[in-house]
Amino acid sequence: MSAIHHAGDACVPGRHQPALAIDFALGRDLNERQILGGTGLPEFDPARAVTPRQYLQLLANVSTGLHSADTSFLLGQQMLPGHYGALSHALLHAASLREALMLLVRHQMALCPLLAPHLCEEGEIAVLYWTDSVGCGRQRGFVVEMVMAAVKDMCRWLAGEPLPWRFCFNRTQPRHTEQHEVHLGPALRFDCHLDAMLIDAAWLDRPWPRANAVAVRACAGETPAHGFLAAVYDHLLAHIRCAPTLEQTATAFGVSPATLKRHLAQHGSHFQAELDQARTHVALRLFQRGCDNDAVARHLGFHDANNFRRSFKRWTGITPMLLRESLTAYRLQSR
Repeated sequence: MSAIHHAGDACVPGRHQPALAIDFALGRDLNERQILGGTGLPEFDPARAVTPRQYLQLLANVSTGLHSADTSFLLGQQMLPGHYGALSHALLHAASLREALMLLVRHQMALCPLLAPHLCEEGEIAVLYWTDSVGCGRQRGFVVEMVMAAVKDMCRWLAGEPLPWRFCFNRTQPRHTEQHEVHLGPALRFDCHLDAMLIDAAWLDRPWPRANAVAVRACAGETPAHGFLAAVYDHLLAHIRCAPTLEQTATAFGVSPATLKRHLAQHGSHFQAELDQARTHVALRLFQRGCDNDAVARHLGFHDANNFRRSFKRWTGITPMLLRESLTAYRLQSR
């Protein structure tokens, strides 16, 4: 069983990502008082762990203080493989893109504590998509850019060549996308319903030059850990066909429904929002496979397609038909 960490748990080693962000900001003339404002940390001690909430506030301070459109991307470029012990060593010597991404997914809290990566294959396309791990709130867009830049640059280095990633963002297109194009490339799509990186599945198993099976096995003893919201998402996804309820989910986590509701509120969410997100993502995958409304409705436990259609529009703001048309247009555009 993976360890589960909450937003208020001191579980992010200070010497890892927080130290990178602080060094980055100090090198650009921010002072420690500006960087740590509002974190509750009187000073930064790299030997001590910080909470995800403190790390998010630190990133907010760096973003605001530097007021530069490329801060998230530049921070991400330093993030992976990182200097995180056996896990970084394993990433450095991964045999393929698939192995590197599976390490990232399995050891989410150690390697990318704020967002949880999920890897799936849909026909000829591999999708790495990101869900909230600890309640990113207003910092979500910044963190998405940071982790996408981290994965893109790590893969380019380890593969020995640029990989043809395509990027989807769950937000409206910003007025200026120059920094997205500089750091991620031109294959960008906004107004999607998930934050994702797409690549042809053929790239997953191409051999990488630094492959070392011994290095990867060395991290087998590392205990996987996930953020609380990531754990809830995984549970809902695994039980989505059974129409999971708040009470059933609370039982699975060994707490009362009231406690689960309180934990979700502390992470800026609630049960219906988490369930709707998981249902939306499953519906997207099924539509990508060519399923119609009736098939998706049955899979998600709806009694009829009309009820599903109304629910889907509430989740996403658009009808299933418009989404299917959008997916078809994107597939044609990407060929």
